[in-house]
Amino acid sequence: PNLLWQMVVPVKLSFSFPLLPTVCSYWGHLIVVICCYCRVFTLQYKPQTYDAVEPLDLEEFFMSQLKSGDSALMQEFGDFPDDDLKVEQVEKECRTIRHSVPEDGVELDPHVRDCIKSYTQPWLVVSRRCQGDGWSVYSERTGLHKLLRKQTFESDFQPENQEKTSPTLATLTDDSGHTLTSSDFNLRCLTPDKRVEGLLAFSSHEELDRFNQETRQGNRHPELFALYPPPDEDDTVEIRPVPDCPREHIGERVMIRCLQFSISENFYCDLNSEQFKNFLKNHTDHIDPSSTAKSAIFSITYPSTDIYLVIKIEKVLQQGEISDCVDPYVTLRECDSGKNKDKIEKLRNQADSFCQRLGRYRMPFAWATVNIMEVINSATLERDITDSENTKGGEGDRLSDEDLLRSLTEMKKPQKRIKTIPGSIKLDMSPVNDTPTSCLSTELIPLKPVAEKSTRLIKEVLEFPSSEVYVPHNIYRNLLYVYPQRLNFVNRLTSARNITIKIQFMSGEDPTSAMCVIFGKSSGPEFLSEVYTPVTYHNKSPDFYEELKIALPARLTERHHLLFTFFHISCQQKQNQSGSCETLIGYSWLPILNIDRLQTGQYCLPIILERLPVNYSLHTPEKLPLQVPPVKWMEGHKGLFNLEIQAVSSVHTQDNHLERFFTLCHALEGGVIFPVRIREEKIPENKLEHELKLSIIALSSSSLEALVLFLHRVLDKLFTLIMQPMVIAGQTANLAQIAFESVVSIVNSLHNSQELIRDQLGRNSLLATYLYWVFRLPDPPRDMQNAGGAVPSAESRYSTMGRATAATVGSMLLQSRIRSSSNPDIPGPHNSAEDDEVKNILSAKPDTVYLINCGNYSFYCMCPLNQFHEELALQMVVSTGVCRENAYKYAWFFFELLVKSMAQHVSQLDKYNIPRRSRFSDRFKDDITTIVSVVTAEIGTILVKQQKEVEQAEKVNISLAFFLYDLMSLMDRGFVFHLVKNYCNQMSAKSVSMPTLISMRLEFLRILCSHEHYLNLSLFFSSPASAPASPCPSISSQSSGSCSFQEQQRILALFELSPEFKQQHYLTGLLLTELSAALDMESEGGKVQRKSINAIYSLLCAHDLDHRCIKPEVRAKVAALYLPLVGIIIESTNYLDFTVSDSRSGKNKSGGPDDDLENVPPINQSVAMAIAGNPFNTLGRNALLSMASMQGKSIATLAADTSRHLLVCFLWVMKNADRNLIQRWTTDMPPSQLNKLLELLTICISCFEYRGKQSSDKVSTQALQKSQQAKHQLEEALLRGMGARGEMMKRVGDRTMGQREVLRWRKDLTQWRQTNDRQDKTKAELDQEALISGNLATESNLIVLDLLETIVQAVPLADCKDNVVGGVLKVLLHSLTCNQSTTFLSHTFSTLRALVVKFGDLLFEEEAEQCADLCQKVLQYCSSPVDENRSQACATLYLIMRYSYSNASNFSRVKMQVTMSLASLVGKSSDFQEEYLRRSLRTILAYAEEDTEMQNTQLPSQVDELLRNLNSILSDTVKMREFQEDPEMLMDLMYRIAKGYQTSPDLRLTWLQNMAEKHNNRKCYTESAMCLVHAAALVAEYLSMLEDHKYLPVGSVTFQNISPNVLEESAVSDDILSPDEDGVCSGRYFTESGLVGLLEQAAELFSNGGLYEAVNEVYKIIIPILEAHRDFRKLASTHDKLQRAFDNIILKGHKRMFGTYFRVGFYGAKFGDLDEREFIYKEPGITHLPEISHRLENFYSQCFGDDTLVMIKDSTPVDRKQLNPNKAYIQITYVEPYFDDYEMKDRLTNFEKNFNLRRFMYTTPFTKSGRPRGELNEQYKRKTILTTMHAFPYVKTRINVIQKEEFDLTPIEVAIEDMQKKTRELAVATHREQPDAKMLQMLLQGSVGATVNQGPLEVAQVFLNEIPADPKLFRHHNKLRLCFKEFIMRCGEAVEKNKHLIASDQKEYQQELKKNYNRLRENLRPMLERKIPELYKPIIRPRLENR
Repeated sequence: PNLLWQMVVPVKLSFSFPLLPTVCSYWGHLIVVICCYCRVFTLQYKPQTYDAVEPLDLEEFFMSQLKSGDSALMQEFGDFPDDDLKVEQVEKECRTIRHSVPEDGVELDPHVRDCIKSYTQPWLVVSRRCQGDGWSVYSERTGLHKLLRKQTFESDFQPENQEKTSPTLATLTDDSGHTLTSSDFNLRCLTPDKRVEGLLAFSSHEELDRFNQETRQGNRHPELFALYPPPDEDDTVEIRPVPDCPREHIGERVMIRCLQFSISENFYCDLNSEQFKNFLKNHTDHIDPSSTAKSAIFSITYPSTDIYLVIKIEKVLQQGEISDCVDPYVTLRECDSGKNKDKIEKLRNQADSFCQRLGRYRMPFAWATVNIMEVINSATLERDITDSENTKGGEGDRLSDEDLLRSLTEMKKPQKRIKTIPGSIKLDMSPVNDTPTSCLSTELIPLKPVAEKSTRLIKEVLEFPSSEVYVPHNIYRNLLYVYPQRLNFVNRLTSARNITIKIQFMSGEDPTSAMCVIFGKSSGPEFLSEVYTPVTYHNKSPDFYEELKIALPARLTERHHLLFTFFHISCQQKQNQSGSCETLIGYSWLPILNIDRLQTGQYCLPIILERLPVNYSLHTPEKLPLQVPPVKWMEGHKGLFNLEIQAVSSVHTQDNHLERFFTLCHALEGGVIFPVRIREEKIPENKLEHELKLSIIALSSSSLEALVLFLHRVLDKLFTLIMQPMVIAGQTANLAQIAFESVVSIVNSLHNSQELIRDQLGRNSLLATYLYWVFRLPDPPRDMQNAGGAVPSAESRYSTMGRATAATVGSMLLQSRIRSSSNPDIPGPHNSAEDDEVKNILSAKPDTVYLINCGNYSFYCMCPLNQFHEELALQMVVSTGVCRENAYKYAWFFFELLVKSMAQHVSQLDKYNIPRRSRFSDRFKDDITTIVSVVTAEIGTILVKQQKEVEQAEKVNISLAFFLYDLMSLMDRGFVFHLVKNYCNQMSAKSVSMPTLISMRLEFLRILCSHEHYLNLSLFFSSPASAPASPCPSISSQSSGSCSFQEQQRILALFELSPEFKQQHYLTGLLLTELSAALDMESEGGKVQRKSINAIYSLLCAHDLDHRCIKPEVRAKVAALYLPLVGIIIESTNYLDFTVSDSRSGKNKSGGPDDDLENVPPINQSVAMAIAGNPFNTLGRNALLSMASMQGKSIATLAADTSRHLLVCFLWVMKNADRNLIQRWTTDMPPSQLNKLLELLTICISCFEYRGKQSSDKVSTQALQKSQQAKHQLEEALLRGMGARGEMMKRVGDRTMGQREVLRWRKDLTQWRQTNDRQDKTKAELDQEALISGNLATESNLIVLDLLETIVQAVPLADCKDNVVGGVLKVLLHSLTCNQSTTFLSHTFSTLRALVVKFGDLLFEEEAEQCADLCQKVLQYCSSPVDENRSQACATLYLIMRYSYSNASNFSRVKMQVTMSLASLVGKSSDFQEEYLRRSLRTILAYAEEDTEMQNTQLPSQVDELLRNLNSILSDTVKMREFQEDPEMLMDLMYRIAKGYQTSPDLRLTWLQNMAEKHNNRKCYTESAMCLVHAAALVAEYLSMLEDHKYLPVGSVTFQNISPNVLEESAVSDDILSPDEDGVCSGRYFTESGLVGLLEQAAELFSNGGLYEAVNEVYKIIIPILEAHRDFRKLASTHDKLQRAFDNIILKGHKRMFGTYFRVGFYGAKFGDLDEREFIYKEPGITHLPEISHRLENFYSQCFGDDTLVMIKDSTPVDRKQLNPNKAYIQITYVEPYFDDYEMKDRLTNFEKNFNLRRFMYTTPFTKSGRPRGELNEQYKRKTILTTMHAFPYVKTRINVIQKEEFDLTPIEVAIEDMQKKTRELAVATHREQPDAKMLQMLLQGSVGATVNQGPLEVAQVFLNEIPADPKLFRHHNKLRLCFKEFIMRCGEAVEKNKHLIASDQKEYQQELKKNYNRLRENLRPMLERKIPELYKPIIRPRLENR
């Protein structure tokens, strides 16, 4: 579709000038004007793409439809449900049993009040009732496998008791009178299988169809997608994860039973026995249970190797240094307790007395440490660790934290020794996942779960994380920690040495105002009012390590302070001293507030020596004003006491900017007295607005941690300011704009912070959480509520749903917006009348304006004139500069904010009286239009200008889509569709690359389509789910008038993407348009295609699993919505890549490499169809032409998995669409379209073929590596952030994807398992996977079958039906070649039977080839081990026989086809089960005998005869099975079977092809080619009997040049066989194209075998035929192949290795008819004797046993008498081709010497004495020449020897032969073009070397030394002499040649050679010169008489 986009809203322009108020009012008009103006110049550069159509007015449509009351369906699926939107309060989940809140009855500061309200009020969540309906079903799929039926597949089927038999040798006779095909096996002794009931019972075709239809629909799985793996996670943009609910931050938790450290607060516990505790009972009021805890839970946010648990041990104060106190523990050992009994008793009494007197004071004693991480890492989770630590002794001057850290560092050093006490502390440490029972929070509030019965409590210890933690405050926590550090009394000349400090938290100066807010320690009260620090004995400047934890009051006043009282403690009671042991030293204090701010940090306080002055608490000790009388200070007011204070508070911000902001905001709310004091400054009312603005601007300067901690409060306050216009003392406070800018700034800084995480959509998690859970519309001013005004309280609002709308303020005020909080700086028209109007409105409606009294001042707080969403939208529209840029960059935040505020607004409207389109003002809609337009423009700008920011554009695009998605539920839906249209058109106007554009629009549409009411939005209920009533009886009879042409076109149009469709079904139309555009487009790696297909696929998935679409009529309507998709898919068949499994080998049961899909190249389907059922790809002409035309078009195919996704969508639509509609569609379809549909169905069958259980077990490593590689690339790409989902991938490991955790088909069980993981799947997992994939295969194939039935039943009785039926049959046959379940097969066979009954004559007459295929497939299933399959196949085969006999009267043809099919099946299939087939034959016989109608006809006897024939073929199979391991024997047998069919050319041809296939599998290409040449000769014979064409071969005579063996194929005389007889030579090969096909295949095989000369001979026969047919295309390729053949001859001439030949003789009765038979075996090029010997030995050892077989090692004749009759002997000899001299004249080339070979020779040395070897004068040699029955190469690799000649050579003749050979070798080596020096020297060494045994000299001395006495030897003597003469001459030449070849270092060697040569020549000279005088007389004597 090459239409142009229309430009809409080029928004950039609309913002390039400042906005005036008037412009603001007429926003809509402005845009329109600009549009018109721009259209002129934007057309130039637009990419060619489509224009989004105008959508329907949805609201209007819904209203009219509802009124017209269409149907029940309409009621159910029309408009959205009324309760679709839910704004609900969700109670906060509280960890403790009650909220942590301050005590009642205290008037709280406004800020504290707001905080507490925020921490305790419920969450406000907006949800939509049906959201996620489609997806949630995914998680319910987990138990799917329990509901499914197990499907039986032959490939998984293991029949019982199947034993593998070892081969045995049957006796083969070659008696031509008795062919091997007959058999005496009686079928009738078998029991037949169960017959199919009611096979012939149907009265009419309709009844049969109806019955089949009902059976097919039974037990079907309703949801196709439940069986299919879920969509890819990579593309799922439509999932918006629900942010985690805000929670209190908790790190990794560890429970330690007994003790503690300082990235946390302290934990105290008392491990003393009750006896010792009693020593202190006088000093303890009572013991609270919480103080007895011995276990604590610590939280660690940032684990590190340097985290230590430090345990400090204190004891009751006693006299003496720490070291003195430690001494007894070190010196007194437990084992010596007997000796030291008295000492120990004394110590105990001493301890008792100290406890009585000094029990309230402590002293430091010892400490111990545990490295936490070491313990955690060494521990497993299953067990708790017990750790014992040695205890270190304490030192009085090293007690501070700095000293402790120093000690820890030193302890790491190995040489450091520390004094230790021999004691141990036992700790139990374990990780905590769930909070245990009886646990207390850090505020001592019990946590859930509460224990049933009282058990010992566990405390949670508050963590002080080592780095910032960015989690907003969520509970009320207000704690203060006080750390006294050191005291310096060194310069003080007093006796104060045992110093303690009493610390109190005071609310006033009266001693009674000490507050009981200090947390107690162990074994005492929970809260104390005073605490004493431990005493360091005799130390004037002690260090402290105490931690005080204080629960701060919620309301603090200037009177609250910490009071420190310093005492000296007398350890020893003096004689005269009876009272207290405390001596007062002085005081110090610290006010808690400093100018209203909590005091924290380091302090050094002076100490006052006497009483405290009045009002001291109002000042700090350093700044105490002069007192009268003057105060006495220690050391002149010098700071002597160091301490630190820290707060952990969720109400005190401890940040100047935040504090200032909150204070000023509360000043606005009233209740304050001006001027407001903030720190040092005082702010009067007239400065309030200015200061507030400054504080708002300064918010972004506050520290990130503080901002995050109070984020919820800050945003709430800012939104309140945006919402509420304030009139302060008559002036409008202009705050909305600045507050909005501040929000944008905060949003920007949070997104830019590296520390904060984002979700996969790029949303900052803190903000997403805030919007989802926390945000609620700002409350109106408090006084309004207090005054009982019009607005109910926040709590009641959502239940009562009532609220004054903006309309009540008056339209005038709304329109002028001047006094709005928006932008009062914009000058307005000062129309006094208008001002009066405003005043009137204000005065007339007192409930909209509030007067707030603040002391002497007053200011107005105006009721919000705008609703919050309107104000927010306006702010977005009028924003400028950086603010605008960021607002749109992070648009998602403002979109979600708008949506939530709109949802709250809608929830308060009266839905019944206010229609959807009136919910929001027109102005608001204009603003939304503008916002969407601007955002779209932003996306486009990024794509055009900033290529690197594509990811940013993607995120903005997704957020915009989600915004419109949300608006669908809130606004006028027609309006939202317009926004979608504008988006699409605006995006199209950008000059961006098409793939990027489509990708963006796809993600956008995908999100919109994931709307829970997408079906309603697409008006699916208005789609035509069924066909019109008038049936259309025929295609040709259009004149009949009952079926109009228009009607036809209307039906066909339903399957096209028409403008009407796009308008009616808006979103669906847009999505399908994108799909169509994507499929037509080239894109790198098919990314866009994948994306578009996945979008449709996941959408249909959602419909399929949506519980609202369970009813079939609803599904039919939904499917009708996607009919255009079917059209798109049919058109895109060419793009589909699917891997054709080898359709010819039947079922690949091996599970071996055949199943490895990676190895099979993608085949175009039409090519596959042409090849199917065609063993050697010999294609008919038409098929070849169509192939050529197909290859002409270059197509980017889709990836296999994407193709599957698209096809499963097609199947889903077909499964659910209305059957009548589909039937009408197929009827009206043009034939070309129907063919495409059938082709598509064929592809579906192959695509969803069941791959078998084994294949899930052993996935090919290649495929795995490929998938791993892909996975790594994918992860790398995503983690580098190449897509908006980069972040997601990082976290997807540990987070589930929103609501949609896909449990059904787990990802890790499919593609991405690692190689080594494959094996570790449990059997249950494998079974479950096989179960689901088996059901998927069955269901998808049944959908195809349903559709085929629909097509066939629609076939009108017209002239073109044969095409349709033939096409359907083709698809059915293809389905039978795939691995199918029994369920599917039983239905398919029913359909096939129906086809035979309905269209039998057509099938048997017109579709002869397919009929043959049908017979073969059915027969194949007759041999199935699965009973059900067999039973169905038998019924089908019998029906075919019966029908062909009774109706079509061509039983002979069926007979022939069945026989040929069986022959072909038996020949090719290695795992063929003949016992099952025999049983099937018996079953067919039973059918014939039980068929009462046919008893009086010839049928039963004909069937009987046919079955006998088949049975005899089976008997051959049994034999073939036995020779499976012996290829030669197997080929002999097949050859004999083929010979047995001499009179049946079809069957002989079949067997020749079977042989060719077997040879091909063994890579014996030449023999395979010969089989096909024989087959071609056979065809040629019969063609020449039929037709007399000059261009055809005369018969087999023409083939003589290829091989003389071919004459075997001469036809049997005409009187025996006539080719005209029905059923004979009817196969597809007995045609001219069949002949050419066979020959071409043979030529190809000859080429593979390296016999290029034979290729030429083959083409000599083909070329005349091609010339006669003027097939120039074919001629061109033929000559091309010939050229290649000749080039190969030139190139490889002498390098080709042809064959190696061996004579093999079998001896022994064990061999049966092989006994004493000799064969010549042809083996591959370089085969050594041991190789063939080993092969035969292995095979025959298996037959007879190792001890029975004997291999004869030599080649001497075998004497039968010497052989053991119980053994089997094999003799193997190497033989060479033998030619007579005259033959050698014709056999010049290497090829000629290796082709057409019939004679072979081998030699055997012997002596008269019987030994094989002897002296030269007694060494004889026997030559044996063997002649074979046929010439090599032949159709077999071994041929019988039929003749044997032998002759012996005398010793002198042996010598002559040897010398001739040596001489020849020397001549060749000397005269080579490129002489080989080494070869020459080797030969010379053997010839002239001095010491060669039996060398030439010795030969001469034995035979030439004297003339022989016997005249018969004269000639031999002379011949030998002449040989030597030539020999010595050649030696001389060689020595000379060597002289030129040697290097300089070989000169000596050359001289030695020359010397040796001269010596030899001299020694030989006398013998060579001596002639025999008699020989030179003229005597003639016959030459061979001595033989």
